[in-house]
Amino acid sequence: MHLKLERSLSDRTVEAYLRDVSKLKAYAESQKPPLKPTDVRLEDLQAFITTTAKAGSKATSQARYLSALRVFYRNLLREKSIGHDPTELLESPRLARKLPVFLTLEEINGMIAAIDMSQPLAHRDKAMIEALYSCGLRVSELCGLRRSWLHFGEGFIRVVGKGDKERLVPIGPMAMECIRQYLEHERVHLPHRPKAEDIVFLNARGGQLSRMAVFNLVKRLAVAAGVRKTISPHTFRHSFATHLVEGGADLRAVQEMLGHASITTTEIYTHLDREYLRSNILQFHPRAQKGRTGSAA
Repeated sequence: MHLKLERSLSDRTVEAYLRDVSKLKAYAESQKPPLKPTDVRLEDLQAFITTTAKAGSKATSQARYLSALRVFYRNLLREKSIGHDPTELLESPRLARKLPVFLTLEEINGMIAAIDMSQPLAHRDKAMIEALYSCGLRVSELCGLRRSWLHFGEGFIRVVGKGDKERLVPIGPMAMECIRQYLEHERVHLPHRPKAEDIVFLNARGGQLSRMAVFNLVKRLAVAAGVRKTISPHTFRHSFATHLVEGGADLRAVQEMLGHASITTTEIYTHLDREYLRSNILQFHPRAQKGRTGSAA
């Protein structure tokens, strides 16, 4: 209830937190004698994390466990069930900061061109890809998009993201036109299922489209377009942000459009931009290529 009501976390996030805390519960019950939640000390938590690491948990999984445990024990502290927080001095594992995969404009155009517009719901598929790229949406935000949130007259759409946080995102004319085409030529002919009347993107039965359906569409189009990168719907979000940063967009504006709570999350795209520039120099600059000589002009 704390996670849902006070922290406004989504059902999926709540399930993940409960699942992670249940791992500590299982570990505590396996000790001799079994530990109660209020008996757990810093040393016990350190031993728990060490056990998960030896069992093969990656650093990212360990960091997620710690996040859930910190929330759990801070709540116990607030409820005065414990006198001190045992997670206070618990250190998180160091995480390598991976640069996200992104698509070039040519690759995105190639995937859109791979859509067979003679097939049923082709306008929907094209509109979804355009919306993912043009607005930097998460796949859950795309699937949950409502017609009443489309403010095309002002050039914005309303988006509800993680933790039910709302934001307004600019939408370009190409994406707006694709969504209009889909609404006018395909969606009007689909059956209307209960609770999906206001949902923008529907499946052939008139129900809300699943995230897996969007994932499969992206995979299929990538193969058809000859894109060899390992991608998902989220890759379009990375591409949206990367292309904005490359074009000189203000990082705060990109943060606002992506709905990032912290600017440090958005800063990954500045690192990616520098890596992109470096790879271009290594590829094209005469002095950066092995075995190649060149004279200064």
